Amino acid sequence: MSVEDQQRTAAAFPRVASRELGYNTSQVDQFLSRAQAYYAARDANLKAMSSRDIRTAVFDAARGGYQAQAVDAVLDRLEDAFAQRERDILVGRKGEEAWLLQLGKTSATLRARLHRPDGERFRRPRRNLARSYHVDDVDALCRKLLGYFEQDKALSVDVVRRAVFRPAKGRDGYEESQVDAFLDRVIELMAGID
Repeated sequence: MSVEDQQRTAAAFPRVASRELGYNTSQVDQFLSRAQAYYAARDANLKAMSSRDIRTAVFDAARGGYQAQAVDAVLDRLEDAFAQRERDILVGRKGEEAWLLQLGKTSATLRARLHRPDGERFRRPRRNLARSYHVDDVDALCRKLLGYFEQDKALSVDVVRRAVFRPAKGRDGYEESQVDAFLDRVIELMAGID
């Protein structure tokens, strides 16, 4: 990353106070530089990057780092741009029918889980004290998603990206990893549609 790029990136994100925790600035700068270079295809030797890579990016906490909300907003826009390009590439290579078929398969899989009854959509943790997500919160989001997929009710992908569930313990909640994986696929689908 050139000095100019670093200055532009550093100026783009506000920082938290020096004693507060934010995102590690060098990790964010390196990740965004790599993403921008890959997207612009400036370096054919770069490791491939997808919208999923952007969605699942994680940065260490650092005192005086970048404000998480500001970085997350940029990552959301970047993810949307990558998803749009992935769709355009698929349509260009295999046609719009292939893209629609892919959307249909993913949608059918997701909707099958959404149609499960409240309280039965996801696994319960095996361990009694394992962290889990509050069932009512997850089910409420699932009902909104069902309205989005089947009744054309408005729902922003950012609502899903920013979903926060109250914590539960063990079998009182849904297994976090399964809910997270499901929501990851929902976000992927919604970003591909919008």
